[in-house]
Amino acid sequence: MNEKTRGTLEMAAAMSILGTIGWFVIVSEQPAINVVFWRCVFGAAALFAICAGLGLLRGLLNLRTVLWSALGGAAIVINWFLLFASFKEASISISTALYNTQPFMLLGFGAIFAGEKITLNKLFWLTLAFIGLLFIVTGNDGGHGAQGGVGTSLLGIVMALGAAFFWAIAVIITKKLKGTPPHLIALVQVTVGILMLAPFADFTNLPATGFSWLSLVIIGAVHTGLIYVLMYGAVQKLPTHLQGSLTFLYPVVAIVIDVIAFHHRLGTGQILGAAAILVGAAGMNLGWRVFGRKTQQARNIKTA
Repeated sequence: MNEKTRGTLEMAAAMSILGTIGWFVIVSEQPAINVVFWRCVFGAAALFAICAGLGLLRGLLNLRTVLWSALGGAAIVINWFLLFASFKEASISISTALYNTQPFMLLGFGAIFAGEKITLNKLFWLTLAFIGLLFIVTGNDGGHGAQGGVGTSLLGIVMALGAAFFWAIAVIITKKLKGTPPHLIALVQVTVGILMLAPFADFTNLPATGFSWLSLVIIGAVHTGLIYVLMYGAVQKLPTHLQGSLTFLYPVVAIVIDVIAFHHRLGTGQILGAAAILVGAAGMNLGWRVFGRKTQQARNIKTA
């Protein structure tokens, strides 16, 4: 098996597994704050074992790495909390689709803080995703959320968008740690998460069944520890465009599981909105060009 094939399988596995996290969050029957806390606990245990096994704990941690990782960890923890809470408010399908507005959050940060230009093509994909957001907000079957009630779905929408926002912040911060192994960054982040959430976790509401505990262990050890190993291995083997295309297995798997496991059916407007956001995100990530092709072709003909 060549490196490209192996990397493709690793990334496909990582994204497919990640797409199941919503199911485990729901069946754990724990409030979002507890799910994130236990994710950090079990994730830290898994990542510590991974980092120790790879020899990453010796001499690679310094004050700068710890401080930036801790700041990113705070953003990651808030991101997880908002995303997990949104699953119960707006459904896994809608939350996951809205969570994929992350590239547009990064686009905005780049324009504001780094002076990066927003091209006509990027503006097109941003507009498409925004139209998709409007479809989801207005096409929510009368405004009823996953738990019922008029305002519930809107709360879930805000939470999912907030999760995407804090994920984008975490990405910006992580860029400050270029060259530091991501397993090590993640270990510091989840350790910070334990310290952040310990005062707020509800220890009087611990899981009542072994299955609930198992769900939390899987969220920490598999959806955090194993995912980092698979993704990091794939990133080293694959070109950027292939990495970007495979990430869209995540929302597809999440939506399929939402339909099969929880029998959640999207309204027509929600389907159109989710599709528009995912296509817009794909166009942004993969650099699809809608404008400028004819100009380039004309230049090629003129040169010939």
